[in-house]
Amino acid sequence: MATEPIPDTLLRRRIVIEAVEPELDCGRYAIKRELGDTLDVWADIFRDGHDALAAAVRYRHEDDPTWWETRMRFVDNDRWHATFRLDRLGRWLYTIVAWTDAFGSWIDALRKKFDDGQDVTVDLHDGLALLDDAIGRAQGRDRERLIAFRAEIADPAALLADRVAAALDPELLALVERYPERRHETLYDRVLAVQVERVAARFAAWYELFPRSMSDDPRRHGTFDDVIRKLPYVKAMGFDVLYFPPIHPIGRTHRKGRNNALVAGPDDPGSPYAIGAAEGGHTAVHPELGTLEDFRRLVRAAAEHGLEIALDFAIQASPDHPWVHEHPEWFRRRSDGSIAYAENPPKRYEDIYPFDFDSPAAAALWEAWRDVLEFWIAQGVRIFRVDNPHTKPVPFWRWLIREIQRAHPDVIFLAEAFTRPKMMKALAKVGFSQSYTYFTWRNTKAELEAYFAELTRTAMREYFRPMLFPNTPDILPEFLQRGGRPAFLIRAILAATLSSLWGIYSGFELCENRGLPGREEYADSEKYELKAWDWDRPGHIRAEIARLNAVRRAHPALQEFANLEFLRAEDDEVLAYAKRTPDGGETIVVVVSLDPFGPRTADVHLPLAAWGLPLQATWEVDELLWGGARRHVGPVVRVELTPDRPGQIWRVHVPRHSEREFPAYDEPAVLPVPSLPPQPVGS
Repeated sequence: MATEPIPDTLLRRRIVIEAVEPELDCGRYAIKRELGDTLDVWADIFRDGHDALAAAVRYRHEDDPTWWETRMRFVDNDRWHATFRLDRLGRWLYTIVAWTDAFGSWIDALRKKFDDGQDVTVDLHDGLALLDDAIGRAQGRDRERLIAFRAEIADPAALLADRVAAALDPELLALVERYPERRHETLYDRVLAVQVERVAARFAAWYELFPRSMSDDPRRHGTFDDVIRKLPYVKAMGFDVLYFPPIHPIGRTHRKGRNNALVAGPDDPGSPYAIGAAEGGHTAVHPELGTLEDFRRLVRAAAEHGLEIALDFAIQASPDHPWVHEHPEWFRRRSDGSIAYAENPPKRYEDIYPFDFDSPAAAALWEAWRDVLEFWIAQGVRIFRVDNPHTKPVPFWRWLIREIQRAHPDVIFLAEAFTRPKMMKALAKVGFSQSYTYFTWRNTKAELEAYFAELTRTAMREYFRPMLFPNTPDILPEFLQRGGRPAFLIRAILAATLSSLWGIYSGFELCENRGLPGREEYADSEKYELKAWDWDRPGHIRAEIARLNAVRRAHPALQEFANLEFLRAEDDEVLAYAKRTPDGGETIVVVVSLDPFGPRTADVHLPLAAWGLPLQATWEVDELLWGGARRHVGPVVRVELTPDRPGQIWRVHVPRHSEREFPAYDEPAVLPVPSLPPQPVGS
């Protein structure tokens, strides 16, 4: 029977590389990290027999043609580990290569035989051939030292013990490892990717406002200059990002009136999501807000206050949008020839036309949206909150975000996708930097613990950065409507500390909780009318929000989201959790009442032993939110919470851990790897 010849690569592929971490969906998607991170790479690496192994992580930035390698270290049970630093924005690629360490195998066998009292004369001679190979690859001073070692090992006049000692000299192993023999190396069969973004993709506090309401006069449309005058107000609360709903011209056809009325009055401004009018579309600004130059001036002024402007990217049009007439092929028509307006039954949006992504002209439509983003990037915008991305094709987002971030790796995308879990995950996998979450509707202790365990203890931690908004212009949760000021404090503390990303829609700091009866929506919604807020009205929580943001900024443990550890609190209405920096240098504990109506007392259990303290140790905390210090003995502390102060944030003083120590090498076929700097492949 005729058969295909067996490939030489298969004959020589003796090493198994599997269980690589991090790896997302078999390498289909990139994981996410931030600039300056070190990426920890783990893998199971083994082969038949008892030969020693060596392995390396191979990596490069996608724009760098040179692959670099850093050696992996054996941990235990065939598990290997290495790290490399992500010092450039954009996409990085990485994989793993492993090879049989012939010289290391010889060293291991020589040591065992000599320790057993066996004659190793022939073994020493066998090793000279391996050493000759290394000498042939070595250069400069290294080559000279290898030749000197060879002479000692080969010296027939020397004592056998001295020749063996020369062969086992750690310096010799280090020298040979710089020039390994890798003819039969095994390369992992996937090249994996990591998207490196700004730290603001992981750690930021957002504040949302409607620029048109910033005149403080319900009879006068606000302007970009009015927003500039509000910048100190926003910055005083400690926010990093100032986010606007759409700032484009608003259509007049089927314009919505106050409280979403189907008929608008002559002075009703309409919904900013009905984008497009005679004045322009997605690359124009509403004329009552100002000009493009006014907007650019606002961007510059915000930067002077340490704020970044984020814009809403909403892929929809009013019936008056210029594209309706310029590109009718981009819209879906009904059997009567009319364009279908947007619907999410039973909700109807008569003032909005959706775009047809199944159109034969879809390629031009995709490119048009890329050009819209490029336009706003040119105006100085680097953050986009994307409205309803789950109603557009996932491949479109994968292409669009990749196109933009290749050219502008500092651009951040937030997915506003309150939708099915798998769709939310898919959008994050294909490139969205941040994602809205179900936090808005998770209120009980069991709900919060289960949901955040999923976010931080599963593969989601590799690609899904959770953004926590307690409210939005569309959502006023029942908890806030019922609970008054304490409810707003509770949700602020939770949002600001459970994740490293959080934000509020203006009015939250004023404890605005007037909702439509029986619905989680604001009464007199700002989406349909101008507002004039009393920014100093009694009962506001601006000072508390400012303190929360100051604590977050001052304490690195709160600037991560995947380091969340829930603690035992003996009250179903009290949630307790800890966050620690990777080196254990900072430990933060947060205890929050979930009851806005009365006081709560709970015993909270701390894992002192895991934190490097004896079980009955005396330990101290600084309370960061309200001030003060306390001393405790033992792992259980009683916490009293009130509606006025429903949460506490502690900085726990515990010993700093050293960096992780790897276990001793307990497999005889694996030798310690000398510390080698990363090397370009082929060097």
